[in-house]
Amino acid sequence: MALDEGDTIPDLALVDSDGAELRLRDLVGQKLVIYFYPKDDTSGCTKEAQDFSQHRAAFDAAGVRLLGVSKDSPDKHRKFIDKYALTVPLASDEPGAVLEAFGAWVEKSMYGKKYMGIERSTFLFGADGRLAQAWRKVKVPGHAAAVLEAARALG
Repeated sequence: MALDEGDTIPDLALVDSDGAELRLRDLVGQKLVIYFYPKDDTSGCTKEAQDFSQHRAAFDAAGVRLLGVSKDSPDKHRKFIDKYALTVPLASDEPGAVLEAFGAWVEKSMYGKKYMGIERSTFLFGADGRLAQAWRKVKVPGHAAAVLEAARALG
């Protein structure tokens, strides 16, 4: 299962870095970027979070809410945020229901071994809660800036 452009945001819940429930449908009403990443405090994921944090003011000015999601615990997110002074909010999907709904929980392969993991992916929703654009198998360099451009183009 995966979201396609035009689909509405699923009515599922995450847990924010303070441990509070965050319902996705409650985020409808302004443009929203949700990005999924494999693991806090790893090189690629740190760079991605720093890039989105660096562009946070521009996303805010464009009326776009940001949210990074992984399976890491809220406590681990808080430590990650504090360690790198991140400004992008992070949420936890430990059960994986949101990852499954977005199609970001995929089979991966490393050194010939297959395993399930998070595919680095980003989803841009319009204020109406409909998926405007999805990026899958994301490469980090330049990605946050490209998402910002797309979000601005939504109007």
